[in-house]
Amino acid sequence: MSNEKPYRRVVRHLTTGFAAVLVFLALIVPDQIFRLPPGNSVFTALLRVPIEALIAGAILLLLPERGRLGRVRRPLAATLGVLLGLLTVVKLIDIGFFAVLARRFDPALDWILLDDGFNFLTDSVGKPAAIGAAAGAVVVAVVLVAGMTWAVLRLNSVLGVRALGVNVLGVNVLGVNVLGVNGAGRRRTWALRGLGAVTAAWVALAALGTQLIGGIPVASHTAAELAAHTALALPNDLRDRKRFAEEVQVDAYRDRPADQLLTGLRDKDVIISFVESYGRDALENPQFNGAVLDSLTANSARLAEAGFGARSGFLTSSTAGGGSWLAHATFLSGLWIDNEQRYRSLVSSDRLTLTEAFGKSGHRTVGVQPGITFAWPEGQFYGYDHIYDSHTLGYNGPAFSWSTMPDQYVMSAFQKLEYAGRDKAGRDKTGRDRGAGGLLAEITLTSSHTPWAPVPSMVDWDAVGDGSVYGPMVASAESPQNLWKQSDRVKSEYARSVGYSLDSLLGFVTRYADDDLVMVFLGDHQPAPVVVGQNATHDVPITIVAKDPKVFDRIASWGWSEGLKPAADAPVWRMDTFRDRFLAAYGPEGDPH
Repeated sequence: MSNEKPYRRVVRHLTTGFAAVLVFLALIVPDQIFRLPPGNSVFTALLRVPIEALIAGAILLLLPERGRLGRVRRPLAATLGVLLGLLTVVKLIDIGFFAVLARRFDPALDWILLDDGFNFLTDSVGKPAAIGAAAGAVVVAVVLVAGMTWAVLRLNSVLGVRALGVNVLGVNVLGVNVLGVNGAGRRRTWALRGLGAVTAAWVALAALGTQLIGGIPVASHTAAELAAHTALALPNDLRDRKRFAEEVQVDAYRDRPADQLLTGLRDKDVIISFVESYGRDALENPQFNGAVLDSLTANSARLAEAGFGARSGFLTSSTAGGGSWLAHATFLSGLWIDNEQRYRSLVSSDRLTLTEAFGKSGHRTVGVQPGITFAWPEGQFYGYDHIYDSHTLGYNGPAFSWSTMPDQYVMSAFQKLEYAGRDKAGRDKTGRDRGAGGLLAEITLTSSHTPWAPVPSMVDWDAVGDGSVYGPMVASAESPQNLWKQSDRVKSEYARSVGYSLDSLLGFVTRYADDDLVMVFLGDHQPAPVVVGQNATHDVPITIVAKDPKVFDRIASWGWSEGLKPAADAPVWRMDTFRDRFLAAYGPEGDPH
């Protein structure tokens, strides 16, 4: 009879049970946690059988406690614990990535995005809270690795000696009895029998494809799948690097003579504008699309009155929820850029971009990038003659969270700095030669960037000035911290911010544009899943606005919808195909006459 005191026995059983629950949850909780059903049924989704527990339990049960092989048992358990802890840390990062970018974390390429995540937290909750969150994340990571190591070692010490009884659906998953049974040999025998029974059940459940609410399989292999994805990330990325090196060399327009590029737009001023987070759901999701549809309706009437027409379709972006630079690179280069490795390889190449093609055709090319707050060497790759960033647009007002300045100010500054003073001989009002031909401006609008608070309001164009007019607007606005406590209002404020960006962009056209302006505007990606959910497409709207009907004659075969809003059945192209389609349509081969 044991001399162990009752309270110690209780403590021992409680710590063993806690270790079992900790390991069980680490194995079965999916990284796409948003697939778990809401409410009490979430507990039903946890009734799963993890194959990893069965394999680890079998290995530890079959290893003797003493002897040469016995010496391997504890270090093996410790190694399994460390690996499970690290996988749990990766899983938590995955959960964050799915919540924001609708994809998994790539352990080989995505570390650079953690800095962007910190900046987002700073804009949303303030720098002290962001620092606290970052420090807390490091502490949680260390505690998880240490805790998982302790938990697996604890279970290892129980297996075959006194047993644990991790009971799932009435069966001992690890084959250990919490109540205890006399006889070490019988315990091991019963443990192995229980393990075999649960393994047979796992195989049957897997073969039948049995699923819980949310499409989550009962026969779980979540940890194994995550481990495989993590381990294969580096070799997969190396293969992708080789593939991309071959793709970048295939370019039908690289050696095209300058006089054969964009001949249909030779005397036009062209604006290509990216509207941050302007996704398909902004048009079609009835939960929040009202503000966007109202903007498009009002601007359609004003454009028609001014003599402008529009054609619209959809593109499938290479990213979602963030990573705008990947979408910009995809659109302008005609290559699929969906990760940082491809982006870095692209900007180190001599790939012909749309902006560079305009430069070769005789246009002055400028980049208007209010989101650039530091050195941006990639500007040279894109082929700009001049770049206006957050420091050179003359803004003297407050920032709107992440957005350094309102979109209406950006368009007003562009009007003053470039568009207003240009004539077709390439001279501005001071007589300086800015190059013969038209103007190509790539303008990035940022007011619809997360956290969607505060959202600017339109002011009279003559009152924009140097931006100081926006001071009172920010001072009286709602904080991002308060907005993000109300998930439904996050969606409505997102839509309101997109409506503001569209009003700024299209308001510029009706206020300042002449007959030779052609505007191409599109979304860079869908907003975060907190707005559109986990199953949204990657589609974004794209629109061409012009007064000259010949501009639309060249794209008549595209089948795009008339107006600012693409129809639900409008064509959907991959974003990387647009460059070649555009160059063909507005080159010599696209002349309908």
